[in-house]
Amino acid sequence: MWRKQLRTPLSTFIRKTLPQSISPQLLEENITQLQNQPNSSNPCSFNTNAQTRVSRNPRIHLICNSEFLGKSSGFCSSGSPEETRSCWSCKSQGAFLICQSCGSVQPVDHSVDYFTIFGLERKFDIEVGSLEGKYKDWQKKLHPDLVHTKSEEEREYAAEQSARVIDAYTTLRKPLLRAIYIMRLEGVEVDEEQTVSEPELLGEIMEIREAVEEAMDSKSLNQIQSQMEEKLRHWYDLFANAFTSKEYDDALKAIQRMTYYHRVKEEIVKKL
Repeated sequence: MWRKQLRTPLSTFIRKTLPQSISPQLLEENITQLQNQPNSSNPCSFNTNAQTRVSRNPRIHLICNSEFLGKSSGFCSSGSPEETRSCWSCKSQGAFLICQSCGSVQPVDHSVDYFTIFGLERKFDIEVGSLEGKYKDWQKKLHPDLVHTKSEEEREYAAEQSARVIDAYTTLRKPLLRAIYIMRLEGVEVDEEQTVSEPELLGEIMEIREAVEEAMDSKSLNQIQSQMEEKLRHWYDLFANAFTSKEYDDALKAIQRMTYYHRVKEEIVKKL
Protein backbone atom coordinates (compact mmCIF):
# COMPACT_ATOMS: atom_id res chain seq x y z
CA MET A 1 0.00 0.00 0.00
CA TRP A 2 2.84 2.39 0.79
CA ARG A 3 5.01 1.62 -2.19
CA LYS A 4 3.61 4.38 -4.35
CA GLN A 5 4.34 8.01 -3.62
CA LEU A 6 1.65 10.60 -3.65
CA ARG A 7 2.28 13.62 -5.82
CA THR A 8 -0.15 16.34 -4.86
CA PRO A 9 1.70 19.54 -3.95
CA LEU A 10 -0.24 22.76 -4.22
CA SER A 11 2.32 23.88 -6.81
CA THR A 12 0.26 21.68 -9.15
CA PHE A 13 -2.29 24.43 -9.14
CA ILE A 14 0.03 27.33 -9.88
CA ARG A 15 -1.23 29.34 -12.80
CA LYS A 16 0.50 31.80 -15.06
CA THR A 17 -1.07 35.01 -16.37
CA LEU A 18 -3.21 34.02 -19.34
CA PRO A 19 -3.93 35.80 -22.66
CA GLN A 20 -6.57 38.44 -22.48
CA SER A 21 -8.72 36.90 -25.21
CA ILE A 22 -9.01 33.51 -23.57
CA SER A 23 -12.45 31.92 -23.24
CA PRO A 24 -13.59 29.97 -20.16
CA GLN A 25 -13.18 26.73 -22.12
CA LEU A 26 -9.65 27.55 -23.30
CA LEU A 27 -8.86 28.78 -19.82
CA GLU A 28 -9.70 25.32 -18.44
CA GLU A 29 -7.48 23.67 -21.06
CA ASN A 30 -4.52 25.88 -20.07
CA ILE A 31 -4.96 25.01 -16.41
CA THR A 32 -5.20 21.29 -17.22
CA GLN A 33 -1.96 21.48 -19.20
CA LEU A 34 -0.20 23.15 -16.28
CA GLN A 35 -1.53 20.53 -13.91
CA ASN A 36 -0.17 17.76 -16.13
CA GLN A 37 3.37 19.13 -16.22
CA PRO A 38 5.95 17.03 -14.34
CA ASN A 39 6.59 18.18 -10.80
CA SER A 40 9.77 17.25 -8.98
CA SER A 41 8.71 18.63 -5.61
CA ASN A 42 8.58 16.57 -2.44
CA PRO A 43 5.61 14.24 -3.08
CA CYS A 44 3.77 15.37 0.02
CA SER A 45 5.04 18.93 0.08
CA PHE A 46 3.10 22.17 -0.02
CA ASN A 47 6.16 23.98 -1.42
CA THR A 48 4.92 26.71 -3.74
CA ASN A 49 7.95 28.99 -3.84
CA ALA A 50 5.80 31.51 -2.08
CA GLN A 51 7.11 34.83 -0.99
CA THR A 52 7.52 34.93 2.77
CA ARG A 53 5.47 37.38 4.82
CA VAL A 54 4.72 37.59 8.49
CA SER A 55 1.36 36.06 9.31
CA ARG A 56 -1.20 37.94 11.37
CA ASN A 57 -1.20 34.88 13.60
CA PRO A 58 2.40 33.77 14.36
CA ARG A 59 1.20 30.24 15.15
CA ILE A 60 -0.32 29.71 11.72
CA HIS A 61 1.31 29.50 8.30
CA LEU A 62 -0.87 29.05 5.22
CA ILE A 63 -0.24 29.26 1.50
CA CYS A 64 -0.13 32.65 -0.11
CA ASN A 65 1.60 32.75 -3.49
CA SER A 66 1.55 35.66 -5.92
CA GLU A 67 2.32 33.30 -8.79
CA PHE A 68 -0.46 30.92 -7.75
CA LEU A 69 -3.03 33.69 -7.88
CA GLY A 70 -1.75 35.31 -11.03
CA LYS A 71 0.95 37.87 -11.65
CA SER A 72 -1.59 40.63 -12.05
CA SER A 73 -3.36 40.00 -8.76
CA GLY A 74 -0.99 41.42 -6.16
CA PHE A 75 -2.00 41.36 -2.52
CA CYS A 76 -5.53 42.62 -2.31
CA SER A 77 -7.23 44.24 0.61
CA SER A 78 -10.93 44.78 0.83
CA GLY A 79 -12.31 47.13 -1.78
CA SER A 80 -15.71 48.41 -2.84
CA PRO A 81 -17.05 50.03 -6.04
CA GLU A 82 -18.70 52.61 -3.82
CA GLU A 83 -15.35 53.86 -2.58
CA THR A 84 -14.34 57.21 -4.00
CA ARG A 85 -12.02 56.87 -6.97
CA SER A 86 -11.29 59.54 -9.56
CA CYS A 87 -11.34 58.69 -13.26
CA TRP A 88 -7.94 59.31 -14.82
CA SER A 89 -9.64 60.75 -17.92
CA CYS A 90 -12.62 62.87 -16.84
CA LYS A 91 -11.84 63.10 -13.10
CA SER A 92 -15.35 61.96 -12.17
CA GLN A 93 -15.70 60.31 -8.78
CA GLY A 94 -16.68 56.69 -8.26
CA ALA A 95 -14.76 55.11 -11.14
CA PHE A 96 -14.46 51.32 -10.86
CA LEU A 97 -12.97 49.09 -13.57
CA ILE A 98 -14.66 51.41 -16.06
CA CYS A 99 -15.74 55.00 -15.51
CA GLN A 100 -19.52 55.26 -15.60
CA SER A 101 -19.32 58.87 -16.75
CA CYS A 102 -16.98 58.74 -19.75
CA GLY A 103 -16.57 54.99 -20.28
CA SER A 104 -12.80 55.04 -19.95
CA VAL A 105 -11.11 51.83 -18.76
CA GLN A 106 -9.35 52.48 -15.45
CA PRO A 107 -5.90 51.33 -14.29
CA VAL A 108 -5.89 48.19 -12.15
CA ASP A 109 -6.59 48.98 -8.51
CA HIS A 110 -5.13 46.21 -6.36
CA SER A 111 -7.19 47.29 -3.36
CA VAL A 112 -10.16 45.79 -5.20
CA ASP A 113 -10.26 42.06 -4.50
CA TYR A 114 -11.73 39.34 -6.71
CA PHE A 115 -14.96 39.16 -4.74
CA THR A 116 -15.56 42.87 -5.26
CA ILE A 117 -14.99 42.55 -9.01
CA PHE A 118 -17.91 40.13 -9.13
CA GLY A 119 -20.04 42.03 -6.63
CA LEU A 120 -19.81 39.28 -4.01
CA GLU A 121 -19.42 39.25 -0.26
CA ARG A 122 -16.01 38.03 0.83
CA LYS A 123 -16.81 34.50 1.99
CA PHE A 124 -16.09 30.95 0.88
CA ASP A 125 -19.70 29.94 0.17
CA ILE A 126 -20.69 31.84 -2.95
CA GLU A 127 -23.16 31.28 -5.79
CA VAL A 128 -20.74 29.97 -8.42
CA GLY A 129 -23.43 29.97 -11.10
CA SER A 130 -23.59 33.75 -10.99
CA LEU A 131 -19.94 34.19 -11.96
CA GLU A 132 -20.11 33.40 -15.67
CA GLY A 133 -22.67 36.07 -16.52
CA LYS A 134 -20.70 38.79 -14.75
CA TYR A 135 -17.47 37.49 -16.29
CA LYS A 136 -18.91 37.80 -19.80
CA ASP A 137 -20.26 41.28 -19.04
CA TRP A 138 -16.83 42.48 -17.93
CA GLN A 139 -15.09 40.95 -20.94
CA LYS A 140 -17.53 42.66 -23.30
CA LYS A 141 -16.40 45.96 -21.81
CA LEU A 142 -12.72 45.21 -21.18
CA HIS A 143 -11.60 42.92 -23.98
CA PRO A 144 -8.63 44.57 -25.74
CA ASP A 145 -10.18 43.93 -29.18
CA LEU A 146 -13.13 46.12 -28.21
CA VAL A 147 -11.01 49.14 -27.26
CA HIS A 148 -8.72 49.14 -30.30
CA THR A 149 -9.71 52.74 -31.13
CA LYS A 150 -8.63 53.99 -27.71
CA SER A 151 -5.25 55.42 -26.80
CA GLU A 152 -2.31 53.09 -26.25
CA GLU A 153 -2.47 53.86 -22.54
CA GLU A 154 -6.12 52.85 -22.26
CA ARG A 155 -5.56 49.72 -24.35
CA GLU A 156 -2.92 48.69 -21.83
CA TYR A 157 -5.36 49.31 -18.99
CA ALA A 158 -7.95 47.16 -20.78
CA ALA A 159 -5.47 44.31 -21.29
CA GLU A 160 -4.51 44.36 -17.61
CA GLN A 161 -8.10 44.59 -16.37
CA SER A 162 -9.25 41.82 -18.72
CA ALA A 163 -6.47 39.51 -17.56
CA ARG A 164 -7.33 40.23 -13.95
CA VAL A 165 -11.01 39.48 -14.50
CA ILE A 166 -10.01 36.14 -16.06
CA ASP A 167 -7.83 35.37 -13.05
CA ALA A 168 -10.62 36.37 -10.66
CA TYR A 169 -13.15 34.22 -12.50
CA THR A 170 -10.89 31.17 -12.49
CA THR A 171 -9.98 31.58 -8.82
CA LEU A 172 -13.49 32.10 -7.46
CA ARG A 173 -15.21 29.30 -9.39
CA LYS A 174 -12.81 26.62 -8.08
CA PRO A 175 -13.38 25.84 -4.38
CA LEU A 176 -9.74 24.95 -3.66
CA LEU A 177 -8.38 28.05 -5.38
CA ARG A 178 -11.06 30.15 -3.71
CA ALA A 179 -10.17 28.76 -0.27
CA ILE A 180 -6.48 29.57 -0.68
CA TYR A 181 -7.25 33.01 -2.08
CA ILE A 182 -9.60 34.00 0.71
CA MET A 183 -7.02 32.88 3.26
CA ARG A 184 -4.53 35.05 1.43
CA LEU A 185 -6.80 38.04 1.80
CA GLU A 186 -6.71 37.43 5.53
CA GLY A 187 -2.91 37.60 5.46
CA VAL A 188 -2.48 33.98 6.50
CA GLU A 189 0.48 32.10 5.04
CA VAL A 190 1.80 28.56 4.66
CA ASP A 191 5.32 27.51 5.50
CA GLU A 192 7.03 26.61 2.21
CA GLU A 193 8.57 23.52 3.80
CA GLN A 194 5.39 22.29 5.42
CA THR A 195 4.59 18.64 4.64
CA VAL A 196 1.69 16.40 5.46
CA SER A 197 2.82 13.77 7.92
CA GLU A 198 -0.43 12.19 9.09
CA PRO A 199 -0.11 8.43 8.41
CA GLU A 200 -3.88 7.96 8.41
CA LEU A 201 -4.42 10.52 5.65
CA LEU A 202 -1.48 9.37 3.54
CA GLY A 203 -2.49 5.73 3.92
CA GLU A 204 -6.05 6.52 2.84
CA ILE A 205 -4.95 8.44 -0.24
CA MET A 206 -2.48 5.76 -1.29
CA GLU A 207 -5.18 3.12 -1.03
CA ILE A 208 -7.51 5.25 -3.14
CA ARG A 209 -4.83 5.84 -5.76
CA GLU A 210 -4.14 2.13 -5.98
CA ALA A 211 -7.85 1.50 -6.41
CA VAL A 212 -7.88 4.00 -9.27
CA GLU A 213 -4.89 2.35 -10.93
CA GLU A 214 -6.41 -1.12 -10.59
CA ALA A 215 -9.91 -0.15 -11.74
CA MET A 216 -10.79 -2.07 -14.90
CA ASP A 217 -13.86 -0.18 -16.10
CA SER A 218 -15.53 3.24 -16.02
CA LYS A 219 -18.15 2.04 -13.53
CA SER A 220 -15.49 1.41 -10.89
CA LEU A 221 -13.84 4.75 -11.62
CA ASN A 222 -17.14 6.62 -11.41
CA GLN A 223 -17.83 5.05 -8.03
CA ILE A 224 -14.47 6.25 -6.72
CA GLN A 225 -15.09 9.68 -8.21
CA SER A 226 -18.44 9.90 -6.41
CA GLN A 227 -16.69 9.08 -3.15
CA MET A 228 -14.14 11.85 -3.77
CA GLU A 229 -16.87 14.36 -4.52
CA GLU A 230 -18.61 13.46 -1.28
CA LYS A 231 -15.38 13.85 0.68
CA LEU A 232 -14.70 17.19 -1.00
CA ARG A 233 -18.16 18.52 -0.12
CA HIS A 234 -17.52 17.50 3.48
CA TRP A 235 -14.21 19.35 3.65
CA TYR A 236 -15.59 22.38 1.79
CA ASP A 237 -18.16 22.73 4.58
CA LEU A 238 -15.55 22.28 7.29
CA PHE A 239 -13.31 24.90 5.67
CA ALA A 240 -16.18 27.39 5.41
CA ASN A 241 -17.01 26.96 9.10
CA ALA A 242 -13.36 27.14 10.17
CA PHE A 243 -12.72 30.25 8.09
CA THR A 244 -15.81 32.01 9.38
CA SER A 245 -14.79 31.34 12.98
CA LYS A 246 -11.15 32.18 12.19
CA GLU A 247 -9.98 28.73 13.24
CA TYR A 248 -7.08 28.78 10.78
CA ASP A 249 -5.50 25.53 12.00
CA ASP A 250 -8.70 23.73 11.06
CA ALA A 251 -8.89 25.68 7.81
CA LEU A 252 -5.40 24.47 6.90
CA LYS A 253 -6.38 20.90 7.66
CA ALA A 254 -9.35 21.25 5.33
CA ILE A 255 -7.22 22.73 2.54
CA GLN A 256 -4.75 19.85 2.78
CA ARG A 257 -7.47 17.26 2.37
CA MET A 258 -9.23 19.20 -0.36
CA THR A 259 -5.94 19.20 -2.25
CA TYR A 260 -5.42 15.45 -2.03
CA TYR A 261 -8.97 14.47 -2.91
CA HIS A 262 -8.96 16.95 -5.79
CA ARG A 263 -5.82 15.35 -7.15
CA VAL A 264 -7.44 11.90 -7.01
CA LYS A 265 -10.35 13.24 -9.04
CA GLU A 266 -7.89 14.50 -11.65
CA GLU A 267 -6.31 11.07 -11.89
CA ILE A 268 -9.73 9.50 -12.41
CA VAL A 269 -10.61 11.98 -15.18
CA LYS A 270 -7.38 11.11 -16.99
CA LYS A 271 -8.21 7.42 -16.87
CA LEU A 272 -11.87 7.67 -17.88
